[in-house]
Amino acid sequence: MIPVFPDSKVALKGKKGLIVGIANDQSIAWGCARAFRALGADLAVTYLNDRAKKHVEPLAQALETTIFMPLDVMVEGQTEAVFERIANEWGQLDFLLHSIAFSPKDALHGRVVDVGRDGFLKTMDVSCWSFLRMAHLAEPLMKNGGTLFTMTYYGSQMVVENYNIMGVAKAALEAAVRYAAAELGPKGIRVHAISPGPLATRAASGIPEFDELMDKAQSKAPARSLVSIDDVGNATAFLALDGAKLMTGGVLYIDGGYHIID
Repeated sequence: MIPVFPDSKVALKGKKGLIVGIANDQSIAWGCARAFRALGADLAVTYLNDRAKKHVEPLAQALETTIFMPLDVMVEGQTEAVFERIANEWGQLDFLLHSIAFSPKDALHGRVVDVGRDGFLKTMDVSCWSFLRMAHLAEPLMKNGGTLFTMTYYGSQMVVENYNIMGVAKAALEAAVRYAAAELGPKGIRVHAISPGPLATRAASGIPEFDELMDKAQSKAPARSLVSIDDVGNATAFLALDGAKLMTGGVLYIDGGYHIID
């Protein structure tokens, strides 16, 4: 059978997606949101707090979003409020992009073996458990199946200098993706971890010597190129299409092949 792919401008027409993690126009989540919208999807967008709102609101307007809400996963009830509004206004959710992570500075900048309990718990809460919580809330809205995405990094599998406790959290996140994929697969819900190469995002600015990490990635990657947020967005959006319906539970590396190099 010859596969038939729909017109790219309407490939996701009628689909509803939630985008969590846009901080500014350099965010990976922004690159993904643009790709989803270019394929015709309707989007809901969240912002972290009032300070972030001024940066995110113009981007949400460019996406023609109808749902724009605050979401700090550490604030009790905000996550549930977003999904409740989606249920009331849309009655469905077809895909979810979770592109958030956090670690207190003293936890992130120190040795893994020195991380205090509070720093460890906050890192895991925001960077891993929040994805599982969103998957739980999204499940009843994905009545006809759907796709869940979260962002990881190579430092989950290999020791990357200065990535520290975030590498531990991303390893847990990737395990969560596998288990969620196994549990939700019978309902037609796919689950993916997206692993971009290093990008100069706001989140990355908290990692010491990040410029050196980017230089290393560019010089060693087989493609000899750094990725862009649009590269990540286009590849991620593909996984939301029906053509990717039998892909689930894995890590998609978008890093110019860096992860295969010793």
